[in-house]
Amino acid sequence: MRADLAASYGEERLPRYTSYPTAPHFSTAVGPDAYASWLAELPAGASASLYLHVPFCREMCWYCGCHTQIVRRDELIAGYQRTLRNEIEQVAETIGRRIKVEHIHFGGGTPTIMQPEAFAELMATMRQKFFVLPSAEIAVEIDPRTLTADMVDAMRLSGVNRASLGVQSFDPVVQRAINRVQSFEQTASVVDMLRRAGIEGLNFDLIYGLPHQTVASCLDTVRRSLTLAPDRFSVFGYAHVPSFKKHQQMINEAVLPDGLARHDQACAIANALKEAGYVQIGLDHFARPDDSMAVAFEERTLRRNFQGYTTDKSEVLLGFGASAIGHLPQGYVQNEVQIGAYAQSIAADRLATAKGYGLTDDDRLRADIIERIMCEFSADLGDICARHGAEAGAMLNSAARLKPLISDGIVRLDGNRLAVAKDSRFLVRSVAAAFDAHLNPAKQLHSRAV
Repeated sequence: MRADLAASYGEERLPRYTSYPTAPHFSTAVGPDAYASWLAELPAGASASLYLHVPFCREMCWYCGCHTQIVRRDELIAGYQRTLRNEIEQVAETIGRRIKVEHIHFGGGTPTIMQPEAFAELMATMRQKFFVLPSAEIAVEIDPRTLTADMVDAMRLSGVNRASLGVQSFDPVVQRAINRVQSFEQTASVVDMLRRAGIEGLNFDLIYGLPHQTVASCLDTVRRSLTLAPDRFSVFGYAHVPSFKKHQQMINEAVLPDGLARHDQACAIANALKEAGYVQIGLDHFARPDDSMAVAFEERTLRRNFQGYTTDKSEVLLGFGASAIGHLPQGYVQNEVQIGAYAQSIAADRLATAKGYGLTDDDRLRADIIERIMCEFSADLGDICARHGAEAGAMLNSAARLKPLISDGIVRLDGNRLAVAKDSRFLVRSVAAAFDAHLNPAKQLHSRAV
């Protein structure tokens, strides 16, 4: 990574481009009726992925950017689980047939906050209402501090085959500063439980740019994590947006690393993981060479959705739960964010869609370009534009933000083929942003580019 470019571009706040257009551009123009129509129009051979959002935690991590809330009463969680089950049935009935499912992802919050029986019941409902393929990837996000042996058993019996463990940092100083004290021993114990249950696919989530974090503490976290040998790592830069996430006000901004320090931390983590034999996947993922994600990256079939980089090839993502986002060929839909409003909609036998976005032909073209840039650090604009009935020259002329990136050596243009320079790949979001027709830098609440 070039430190001069990190200083020049790293402070800009840009989307992570897990969708295009991004969620801030969703509007109430798309509601329950539009979603019902889109579901009914799904082609006969369509397959889908399912995302279930569980917006509850036992305590708040101050760095968190997710839609979640603290809950002590298990009856609230049980009521939410019943609402989720009803929504699954409602969406399946709207589709009108039992479509194939290749991926299921439980996100949060803390999905494993549910009772094991409730989790198993949800999985049974999905298998009843959808045709979950025997080869389907079923993934669950886990807080190692609260996972129980009974929940691991329920996951095993329900067919879960991948788990993402929140690690963030093993530095006790950093942990106290973000209100997430989690020992290495706790994490190692959960890894052992999962593997003994036959859940072999393991992801670790790490974060850089946290309060008091240093290159040395980042490398110590990587060293400890490597002894547990996960298949994949996700390495994110902390997004400090206290005006949007009020609990982040608990973090002392004075001890947050600056842009250059974040750059050094990201670089150190990436180098350490690559030296350990992991393949860097796009912007922020790392995988063992034989992992399906590394294979997809090598074969140029890697995709990007709301969970980040994925091997999921489906064009349909059905989101369930408060704030969950779905993606269909016609556009995006998002459920009510507030749990009460979400539950009221489902109780009234009404889809909980609060807002969304109907895609235009230009959106689809730009989404394709941005996804290839984010996944491959390159894009054949001639080929992509031809598939969409557009002209590459016109697309390049519309990308005014591309010119300084070219002059600074971040982007190389060979005819209509664009490539991000190897020493500038950490700025891939800046390159993707050059093709974002909706971007308004003055109104961004996103994380810093580095």
